[in-house]
Parts: sequence; structure tokens; C-alpha cells
Amino acid sequence: MTSSLALPVVEPLDQTLRNTLQHLIDTKTKPPGSLGRLETLARQMGMIQRTTRPTVQRPAMIVFAGDHGIAAEGVSPYPQAVTAQMVANFLAGGAAINALSRVADMTLEVVNAGIATPLPATEGLVDIPVAAGTRNFAHEPAMTRDQALAAMRAGAERVRRHAALGTNVIGFGEMGIANTSAAACLMSRLCGVPIDECVGRGTGLDNAGLAKKRNVLATALAHHAPSADPLVVLATFGGFEIAMMAGAYLAAAEARMTILVDGFIATSALLVADTLEPNVREYCVFAHASNEAGHRRMLDHFGGIPLLALDMRLGEGTGAALAVPLLRAAAAFLNEMASFESAGVADRDA
Repeated sequence: MTSSLALPVVEPLDQTLRNTLQHLIDTKTKPPGSLGRLETLARQMGMIQRTTRPTVQRPAMIVFAGDHGIAAEGVSPYPQAVTAQMVANFLAGGAAINALSRVADMTLEVVNAGIATPLPATEGLVDIPVAAGTRNFAHEPAMTRDQALAAMRAGAERVRRHAALGTNVIGFGEMGIANTSAAACLMSRLCGVPIDECVGRGTGLDNAGLAKKRNVLATALAHHAPSADPLVVLATFGGFEIAMMAGAYLAAAEARMTILVDGFIATSALLVADTLEPNVREYCVFAHASNEAGHRRMLDHFGGIPLLALDMRLGEGTGAALAVPLLRAAAAFLNEMASFESAGVADRDA
């Protein structure tokens, strides 16, 4: 087990079973390739789990919540207090991610990574804030390097707890007013993309609000010296919930979990994790294409083909939850379909 003082180390995906899995897939009673992406999903899951009979066991969703100092610049139409209010909604079972997690039969965990508003002790809340929100990166780095590392380690530890309980499929969601601003700046720096191509409407900015957001973020980026160090970029522009997700991705890959990647903000956290440990992307399934501007560009950066495109842009892990039944279907066909030989069906080369 990796020490809690160190970030997880991610090994390349084990290729040993690739050919065996592909043969099993190709000899099922169907034309070759006719189950499309389910076939590549089944092979990926088998390689991750190092088995020819992959399963979906105790799938979990961790929603990390944190506040952002950049909200003071008016980059979101919602007040910062909404972060804590939505966390209360999660804990009461009334949010979209609650409904969709129930549909997917996922264990749902809610983590206070760093909310500005004090939260009452509530059953079900994992209360591990790094600080009461980040600082305003329009004027100073959002967090220190030590805070960024502490958040990453905390996110990794949450995943390890789920791994110990048998989870082998996991997704990450987030809540944090102004976190699309943080994600856009992370994308701009880590992907080398102009900020205007990264900024979207977030929670529903009008044209004037979008123009203001672009100007605020362009000025903020110019205020900080460029760096190729992902930890520096994370500390400068990130949020505590984004940092915890970044650490969670690394721990999930270390534990050989199949990772369901959600939308724009969740993928920005993956940018950080992937820059630190490029093998992490091999364990990832890109659940959906968010309708937030910039997300498809992020997917292109990873060479990721999303399973779903439903014009969603809510966050919370909702897109990742919707992909769980597709993973179950991929495992089911590999485990339950007959082969041509076992069914006594002639294949096309007979």
C-alpha cells in the first residue's frame, strides 16, 4: 500500500490478457465488432481487473465540495452560499446525483473538501476541509502547494477506503460555485489552450456575464507566471474539491478500479492527475460529453471518446452515474453470452 504521505503511483495498464479477452469477445455469438463500444469497454475492464470475467462491484460515487475565492469577482450568477446549500441537499437525498446514483445502484459519499460556509455536523458528511474555501486567484494563488498536496492525499484516502470495501468501479463529482472558472484556467495552462476557448457559461451566465468571466480569467492568468509544474498550476488556480479529485483519480488507478470520468470540472482534475501520472488515463472511461464549452477539447486532449452525449452540464457526477449500466452491460455480455462453439452455432468462417 502506498504511504499516506506520498501520492499514489500508477502502473501502466496490464496488457497480458488483451489478446485472450479480444478472442473471447470475437467468438461470442455475434458478428465481429457488432456490440461496438461495449466490446472495448469489456476488454478494458478485463485488463484493469486482470481477469477474463470482469465485474461491477459496489460502484461508488464521491462528490467533493469546495468554495472558490474567485467567486468574489462575479464570475457566477449564483452566490457562494449555494455550495453549502447544495451539500445539504445532497445529504437530504434531494439532488440530481442522489436520484441518478440510486438508479445506478451506486454508493454515494459527500465530502466537504473546503466549503466557505460553516456546515452543521450531519450524518453522512465526510467533513475534511483543507480550509474554508480557496483564496481569490485573481490576486494571489488559490492555495499553497502544501494545501494542494494535502487535498490530493485526502482524496486518495477516500478512494482507498472504498477499495477496502470492495469497490472496483468509481466516479467523482463536484460542487462549488465558480469552479468552472478554476477548471477553465487549469485547462488553459495544462493544455496550452487560449482562455477564451476554455470559458463557458457555467451555471447559466448571459452574454454580458460570459464576457466578464472571460476578462476576469484572462487577467488572472496574466497575473501569474506560467509554470509547467502541475502542482503549481493546481495550487494557483484550483479548488480543494478539484485537488481532492486529482488525488482520487491516482488512488483509483493504483487500486485498478475502472474510473468513470464526468464532465468539465471532473476532467480538469484528471488533467492534473494525468500530468503527474500519465498512466492514469488508461483506467478511465469518459462517461459523457458535457455541454460546457471546452469539454470536448479536453476529451480530444485525452483521445477520449465519450459514451454518452446528452447535452448535460450539471456536474455532481451525474454523467458518470448514467454510464454505470453500460459497464454492467459490457461485463454481462462477456460473462454470459455463449460462444459459437458452446452454442453449436456456425460462425462465418465455418
